[in-house]
Amino acid sequence: MLAEPERAVQRAHQHGKQAASNPWIELLERVGYIVRGVLYSVMGLIAFGLALGLAGQPVDQSGSLVTIASNPAGGIVLICVAVGLAAYSLWGFVRAIYDPLHRGDDASGVAERLGFAWSGIAYGAMVFFALGLLAGKHQSAAHDGTQAAIARVLAYPAGHFIAMAIGTIAIGVGLGQFVDAYRAVFKHDLKRHEMSPAERKIVDTLGRWGMVSRGVTFTIVGWFVLQGGLHRDASLVHGFGGAFTTLLTAPFGRVVLAVVALGFVALGIHSFACARWMRLLGSQA
Repeated sequence: MLAEPERAVQRAHQHGKQAASNPWIELLERVGYIVRGVLYSVMGLIAFGLALGLAGQPVDQSGSLVTIASNPAGGIVLICVAVGLAAYSLWGFVRAIYDPLHRGDDASGVAERLGFAWSGIAYGAMVFFALGLLAGKHQSAAHDGTQAAIARVLAYPAGHFIAMAIGTIAIGVGLGQFVDAYRAVFKHDLKRHEMSPAERKIVDTLGRWGMVSRGVTFTIVGWFVLQGGLHRDASLVHGFGGAFTTLLTAPFGRVVLAVVALGFVALGIHSFACARWMRLLGSQA
């Protein structure tokens, strides 16, 4: 028989699962995929404009939020975006704890579920960023959140070791995106029986293209962070915006940047598809 503390944990787990399966919560999670898609698309379109030689500054997802907030209805839009981001953050923890996508408990499955938990943390931080914009904090779209975060890390004792570890992990995540693009495990996360053959092919292609683009930028950002830790210099660290600028200066830079930028747009459209077909906790059919 189970001891009382174990039964209490099981009951809490079951109640949490039931709450996370609430249709209204799952509707908000699908809205979260839409918001995520908008942010990726804005980021990709701005970078694509840079590749075409148009004026502009490449941005990360936070910069995309600032861009969205600059429109006349920015306050209302930001409230909607914050709600969607909060729901998507919750979905990250649901994926990590309840494993509705069946990643399992082996080493690779646990690693993926830890990644889902990190997604929950990262998008939760973006909720606070959006609320800061609503509160009237003036943020520049060109603000490099990655550089600012690593600068804080480097201020700690032995912070350069932490920065080096973060950079190494980011490089590993970036390289892992190429593997994910090849394996396309995300295909099993969607209700493919509700999709036509053409829809399945298009969504798979968009997802793979987006993952390759994300792999390129994650690897570059990880290298920046690693160098910042090695040299104890936060000025060497750049986020996605810096990665886009670096691609622009590479051989055939405009073409490379255009392909990667459109990959982020593809990732955004793929996120819209996830909003429609993702298998959430209460919709496993």
